[in-house]
Amino acid sequence: MVNRRAVVTGASSGIGAATVRALRERGWDVVGVARRQDRLAALAADTGASVIACDLTDDEAVAALVAELDRTGPVHALVQVAGGARGTDRVEEASIDDWQWMFDANVLASQRLVAGLLPLLRRAAEADGHADTVFVTSTAAQTAYPGGAGYNAAKAAEGMLVRVLRQELNGEPIRVVEVAPGMVHTEEFTLNRLGGDAVAAEAVYAGVEAPLRAEDVADVIAYALTAPGHVNLDLITMRPVAQSAQHLLARGPLRVRSAE
Repeated sequence: MVNRRAVVTGASSGIGAATVRALRERGWDVVGVARRQDRLAALAADTGASVIACDLTDDEAVAALVAELDRTGPVHALVQVAGGARGTDRVEEASIDDWQWMFDANVLASQRLVAGLLPLLRRAAEADGHADTVFVTSTAAQTAYPGGAGYNAAKAAEGMLVRVLRQELNGEPIRVVEVAPGMVHTEEFTLNRLGGDAVAAEAVYAGVEAPLRAEDVADVIAYALTAPGHVNLDLITMRPVAQSAQHLLARGPLRVRSAE
């Protein structure tokens, strides 16, 4: 059997780049997909992954991506990491442009990828026993919070897309996995959400002992892909120990309470 080949979106930074590294370390052939060609070139040089620059909010660009993937080999797994958040405004003050971008980047991009890559995934599943899809959503898909409505709505919609897809593929050997991380300290997610305000972005993580890292999420994705083929991890919710719930975050050292 040929090496399994995964397509990982959002590969220019954060969880996407970490997932490319994690899968390459486990012997996968990987195609990293993102918009920034310079970042992709550096990733390819560092990991040996193949890379394709693509804007997943553009129909023609995604069609060209699918054609190139079809031309260059089988696709055994899609790992959809690309997406993101913009703004922390209240509903009454929210930017429609920000909300439109979040829906395009998180929901419609996922639909485009599913529509384009399912024929390739089915072909790989028929030849090699099974294929995989993994979607990185967020705990924001599960719990609302003030200032998060646009991102809550976009990630909840993406999560519902995943659940419907799993039901629509019932009877086919294609796994559909959702990974929903809580607080992950990456170099760009919060920075982008806060419009490039580096001080405000770092304040989000201030005092939090060991927030999740991109590598932690990548390890979970890699496990989901390498679990026995009959095992589907429907939904994996992961948070740092310091974050017991979306709204409950410990700042300061974690310590055992003394018995009284």
